Amino acid sequence: MKKHSPPQRVVVVGAGAVGLSCAWYLQEHGADVTVLDRSGVAAGASWGNAGYLTPAMTAPLPEPALLREGVRGLLSPGSPVAVSRRLSASTLAFMAGFTRNSTASRWRRGMIALGPLCVGSLGAFGELVDGGVAADVHEGDIRIGFQAGEDPSGLEHELAASRAAGQTVDYRYTHGHERPFSSRVERVLHLEGQRFVAPGPFAEALADSVRKRGGEIVEGAHVRSTGYGPRGLQVETWTGPAHHADAVVLATGAWLPELGRRLGVRVPVQAGRGYSCSIALAEPLAAPVYLPGVRVALTPYGDRVRVAGTMEIADRDAPFHRGRLDAILRSIHPLVDGADWSDVRDPWVGARPLTPDGLPLIGQSAMDGVHVAGGHGMWGLTLGPVTGKLLAQQVMTGSALPELRPFDPLRSPWSGAV
Repeated sequence: MKKHSPPQRVVVVGAGAVGLSCAWYLQEHGADVTVLDRSGVAAGASWGNAGYLTPAMTAPLPEPALLREGVRGLLSPGSPVAVSRRLSASTLAFMAGFTRNSTASRWRRGMIALGPLCVGSLGAFGELVDGGVAADVHEGDIRIGFQAGEDPSGLEHELAASRAAGQTVDYRYTHGHERPFSSRVERVLHLEGQRFVAPGPFAEALADSVRKRGGEIVEGAHVRSTGYGPRGLQVETWTGPAHHADAVVLATGAWLPELGRRLGVRVPVQAGRGYSCSIALAEPLAAPVYLPGVRVALTPYGDRVRVAGTMEIADRDAPFHRGRLDAILRSIHPLVDGADWSDVRDPWVGARPLTPDGLPLIGQSAMDGVHVAGGHGMWGLTLGPVTGKLLAQQVMTGSALPELRPFDPLRSPWSGAV
């Protein structure tokens, strides 16, 4: 058997939370790292998301209730789950796989597969901060508000599955009016022991740490191919000379199919676009809140509050749809007190990378030396650092980790969790 030589030079494609985490942990193993991004640091889904670090709520997206909601979204423009009426062949393939995987048994297998990543997720954030990443990682209960008649048993089932997969999950209920909830919210679940960050500043701090440790981040580097040339493995861009490497990590989010298809990655990656903005509240939030009935999250954002929601199945490069954002605001208007609805700022849309089985793609591609880290869906921020930690160990040691086996990028698009 050929002895594994740890790669000295590694190119990471993608400067979002996942790619930067991979770069940071590769540096921990002594690699010389260059990060390439078609736009800039956190230009995709890593910038404007809710900023929750909630492993207890991390679950495969395909499940029967969401499938039913998606079907209703075809008929209702204001639904929290919206599906574009212009469907490409790749989107149809994704939706077929999503439907196949939306069963209770596959969801349970997915929860078990995600368990080790969730258990290690918050610890990986702690390692980043202890290692010099100048980011504020806040601890606080996530308050989840239920209106009269809303049944919390679905969430309780999810939390029980997280606990069964190895997590410590503690929660309690309170009743009565709690700011910022209006009187329509009658019951509040306090999910304890979770974290939250400002996602944009966190990614910037992570990028700064990668640079300070000797890494290079090249913005505006649109990668066109990865392959072998006369000098070995190389990454070619549309804008400059090739970057030579001993190993490559592709962490390009919803743009993964552009390069992944040529490397044996057959699992469709679909953009599930999320929208956000910021509003002012009479009383600032100390910690995040979530409204599951309308699938909207609110998170502290400086002296304001970030409002994030919607799962829009559409082309990743589709234009910003103001109607989607307005629908989010309309949905929370009767549920939130003290908001200045005339002062809406920071409108944003980003493409979450979804897979049909709800599991990320982490591991070796069909090309020797080229690895994949993507398809985390709504959980790229929560699982980004632990993904970087585990994949860096696998890349640098050459030893396959059992924790990453269910996320094989070369798995069948129809297989589900393994």
